[in-house]
Amino acid sequence: MQGKATVIKNAGSHFLLSQLPEWRPFPAVLKGVIRLSGSESTNPVAVGDIVEWESVQEATIQHPASIVKICDRRNCIVRRPSNLSKQTHVIAANLDCAFIVVTLYFPEIKLPFLDRFLVTCEAYGVPVRIVLNKTDILKAEFPEDVAHFERIYQNAGYEVIETSATGGDGMEGLMNMMPKGSVNLLAGESGVGKSSIIKALDPSLCPKTADISLAHLQGRHTTSLYEMYRLSSGSFIIDSPGLRGFGLIDFEKDEIAKYFPEMLKISEGCRFTPCTHTHEPGCAVKVAVEKGEIAPERYSSYLGMLDEDKKFR
Repeated sequence: MQGKATVIKNAGSHFLLSQLPEWRPFPAVLKGVIRLSGSESTNPVAVGDIVEWESVQEATIQHPASIVKICDRRNCIVRRPSNLSKQTHVIAANLDCAFIVVTLYFPEIKLPFLDRFLVTCEAYGVPVRIVLNKTDILKAEFPEDVAHFERIYQNAGYEVIETSATGGDGMEGLMNMMPKGSVNLLAGESGVGKSSIIKALDPSLCPKTADISLAHLQGRHTTSLYEMYRLSSGSFIIDSPGLRGFGLIDFEKDEIAKYFPEMLKISEGCRFTPCTHTHEPGCAVKVAVEKGEIAPERYSSYLGMLDEDKKFR
């Protein structure tokens, strides 16, 4: 037996596959050592990958199918973990949309982390939206902070979706952004409510949820596997472990600004090309920052990305 299927769960050297849009998971393992051309990835096979498989009989736990080839990816999200400077990690592949989940507090948001995720989505061709979770609490206690955050990212060209996984606010709208048959990623730092959102979207699912460590106001890492779920609506969603570091991969310094939509548009007015938007005279981007047309928070993130030795988490 042989065929093509999508990776729906990655548990180290063991995988679950399904021939989407059908949901019939079956086990698989890698045949030999599979390496992507020119890749230094810690995981050559990622959730969302379409693979070719073969099996001498119907795949079972005792006799899993063998993954023999990884098909070309339409897109992917890849990062460099902060503690693996020479290696990369593919979070997910072949996505219709990535939803990056954040809260402003509990745990406290790290804008450089968010901006690195957004830049990577722009660079690798992944449509992305920002999900601001726990807004029932945030808007009650920090309404000005919520408005300021939304203004930064809406002005940058991103859609910000307000949700409350516990109260159900925004869940219908979020579901409508995941059409039937689409493959979507839910990513973010630990404790922001990714698993709770999945549970709210489909109460029949039981992904792990994280408590907040009161000592550090940081989310405790609970999800250890990358796994795709089939929602009752017929769409698919990938739950990822809480991300603690997000290093950029294979970016040249003079191209990073191209992945800031608000900078890309304004940079057409720069006197010099290319322009790093740091020291050059006649830089339209620096003028826009001074005028408040580009948020200083975004510009600060950009400068941090230019500094390869500086790590944001």
